[in-house]
Amino acid sequence: MATGGESGEHVERLETPMLMSRRISRPIAASRRRGLSAVTTVLVGGAALVALTGCSALEFKEDICSGGEYPVMTVNGTGSACVSDDDKPPSGYVRYPEGKVPKHVDDKWDVYWRTHTLDENGKIIDDPDAP
Repeated sequence: MATGGESGEHVERLETPMLMSRRISRPIAASRRRGLSAVTTVLVGGAALVALTGCSALEFKEDICSGGEYPVMTVNGTGSACVSDDDKPPSGYVRYPEGKVPKHVDDKWDVYWRTHTLDENGKIIDDPDAP
């Protein structure tokens, strides 16, 4: 481009070609990195959640009875109920034998008493109606 100098002489200045900054490509690369980082975070978080809930000793176990209650079972049947610690079992119900009391749903004794019961003499028998 030609411009005039102070003395009126003609001076030509060369314009240097504008170089493209590498910054133009950086935002795209940065957003890809952020996207990968977010995906990685979600995957790692998901794996941690599965590990903690599916394979953990911290598994939730539902109690057979609430606090202040004890479980009882029907005589000659597999029915059960919970009775206040202050009360005796209702008619037709008895306490489970000592050491064979279910504490949590699906624990060893809960499963056992689904197919066994006590007769009127307190003897453990197979439940005749069990599958």
